[in-house]
Amino acid sequence: MIRARLHAMNVAALILGAIVVGSPVSASAEMGDPPLNHIILFEELEYGFNNGENPLSWDSTSWVGGDWNRVWFKTEGEMSTTDPEVDGEAQLLYSRLIAPFWEFQVGLRGDLVAAEGQATEGRGHLVLGLEGLAPYWFEVEPAVFVSHRGDVSFRLRATYDLFITQRLIAHPSFETNIAVQSVPEFGVGAGFNDIELGLRLGYQIARELTPYIGISWNQAFTETADFRRAAGGKASDVQGVAGLRFWF
Repeated sequence: MIRARLHAMNVAALILGAIVVGSPVSASAEMGDPPLNHIILFEELEYGFNNGENPLSWDSTSWVGGDWNRVWFKTEGEMSTTDPEVDGEAQLLYSRLIAPFWEFQVGLRGDLVAAEGQATEGRGHLVLGLEGLAPYWFEVEPAVFVSHRGDVSFRLRATYDLFITQRLIAHPSFETNIAVQSVPEFGVGAGFNDIELGLRLGYQIARELTPYIGISWNQAFTETADFRRAAGGKASDVQGVAGLRFWF
């Protein structure tokens, strides 16, 4: 009887010790809070070949935070290598994980258009959007923008990484923009603005560095196409590209 009681007490002590040692509270107390993570990613840093302005383009995304809350900084734009012209934007966003692989984002966006002989134009926006993985691993970014003037616009972007081999990667991309109001100083017409399709083929020298070549096609519609023609541009533009994709 005494041996049975001692055996039962030992088993109970082992179970209690396992619970205490394995409890999340005890583990988190020993390990402390999880550190902040961060990444700086240039999806595109490329030179375009179109027998015209031959632009230098960039598309960069950075974030810092944990698994649930992050601060994002996004910037993209284009500058001519033949004329002093720049067209770019930047976004500063707070992001919250709302479902597996999906984040809700809210923040601010600033636009800048500058060209020689013209007044530099700028405007700000409130941003509401999502970022995540759709079925079949498509990276999707739908967003709504409301400018400080009350102009409303929408954007949908989708990309995909297709691994042909472990190092050879095809990267198709899609983007479309829709505006409710016309904003002529930014070349934006009311309605369906444009579609941009791209296909880039890269070779991953290292996980952090992938040079690539590809092709990009942009087609403007309705008022947006008229604004481009009035500014001396074309409604449809096809160009070859060569660039780097890297992160750190």
